[in-house]
Amino acid sequence: MRPSLALVFLVGLAPHLTACQSPTAQAVAPIQAVAEQPAVPPLPPGPERDASWMKLAPKAPLDPALARTTVDFATREPVGTIVVDAAERRLYLVRPGGKAMRYPVSVGRAGLEWSGRAEIDRKLEWPDWNPAPEMIGRHPDLPPRLEGGPFSPIGARALYLAQNRKDTLYRIHGTNEPETIGQAVSSGCIRMLNEDVMDLYERVPVGTKVVVR
Repeated sequence: MRPSLALVFLVGLAPHLTACQSPTAQAVAPIQAVAEQPAVPPLPPGPERDASWMKLAPKAPLDPALARTTVDFATREPVGTIVVDAAERRLYLVRPGGKAMRYPVSVGRAGLEWSGRAEIDRKLEWPDWNPAPEMIGRHPDLPPRLEGGPFSPIGARALYLAQNRKDTLYRIHGTNEPETIGQAVSSGCIRMLNEDVMDLYERVPVGTKVVVR
């Protein structure tokens, strides 16, 4: 699997796009790849694929002050809840004893922010990217689908957010632009470093409550 010409197009647009997906685009056939990138080994799901694809995924320096860590966190939300503070550009996973695991994130840019309560409806590893119809309307050169992998805008993992079992079209997901972490750049989705979203993915089950404020 190699990224397509459309993915090259996305690199230029990435500060203006999110990796949020359409719920109906899974039936669209993959587009043909034409861009030159390192070959992606076709491996089955598991630790070997994760290790191999993470070596290929884009990297960027991270300010140590932003690194994932455990912090004191006063909240009325129950243990296990994910709390996203958009102003801080941090995601907190509430832990026992007044603590939380804190992760750096990117959030929606001005005018495209999303806030509210939801729950994780499903989780996927290295998911395909299916731009929502509204995004394709703004950028008609986008493809209807890009296969998941180390160069995908949606990254290594995605947590799909629903309200009353209805897809919100918003996700917590990885990124192929780690340099944007800590910024307001998406169309509403919450972006994380691939290694961080992989860590969060293992800590939270489907049904986890999510609060974005």
